[in-house]
Amino acid sequence: MKIFENLNEWISFRKAITNKTIGFVPTMGNLHQGHKSLLLRSVEENDISILSIYINPTQFQNKNDLEKYPKTYEEDIKIAKQAGIDFIIMPTYEQIYPDHYTYKMTNNSELSTIMEGRTRPGFFDGMLTVVLKLLMIAKANKAYFGEKDYQQLCLVKDMAAAFFLDTEIIPCPTIRNENGFALSSRNNRLNKQQLELAQNFPKLLHSDKTCDEIKRCLENLNIKVNYIQEYKNRRLGSVVIGNINLIDNGSIEN
Repeated sequence: MKIFENLNEWISFRKAITNKTIGFVPTMGNLHQGHKSLLLRSVEENDISILSIYINPTQFQNKNDLEKYPKTYEEDIKIAKQAGIDFIIMPTYEQIYPDHYTYKMTNNSELSTIMEGRTRPGFFDGMLTVVLKLLMIAKANKAYFGEKDYQQLCLVKDMAAAFFLDTEIIPCPTIRNENGFALSSRNNRLNKQQLELAQNFPKLLHSDKTCDEIKRCLENLNIKVNYIQEYKNRRLGSVVIGNINLIDNGSIEN
């Protein structure tokens, strides 16, 4: 496995890769078993698999959240090796944003203005901008995204189609713990008591209760609710526990 910290070196190296199918998993690091499932699928389906690790500042509204985002590069590299990843791209801010975010993606679709778009203004602009850059840098045949970030996944698929990108966006199932709690890098910031409280979120979200009933039940547990909403046969929710935003979703098709 080779690690590229210089983006120009990677771009030059990438040009020499021909006649190989390439899979790509873009991440912000702090990898867990959910990420690993994406890596393993890429390795299984492609000749070459690429992982990117880049903590993207343009999708953080709160500088404190950006500073607290876990940096576990040694462990991330170990997980990548275990999964059989061929290359890791680890660029700097200056390499990704030489224009200092002057040029960016904007999106005016309904999906970008509701749920996470409403509660985290500017998030999707930053996320879509960096994903577009990374997809163009990797030039992969397939890119793998988890369904836990379902709204993000839908917007990335729409963006790839709108700009005629050659990369196919592959949705991958949410990986959960034994209590049905969706694995997330944010979980590492929950203490034991908060984690126990948070287990109620997926149990209620995936229950037969209505959105209003779920919201009331969560609020009765002193859990702040950002939204519980149904969108195109999907129920999505976001809550705050200990100043940490948690999201989840699931199909509600009969």
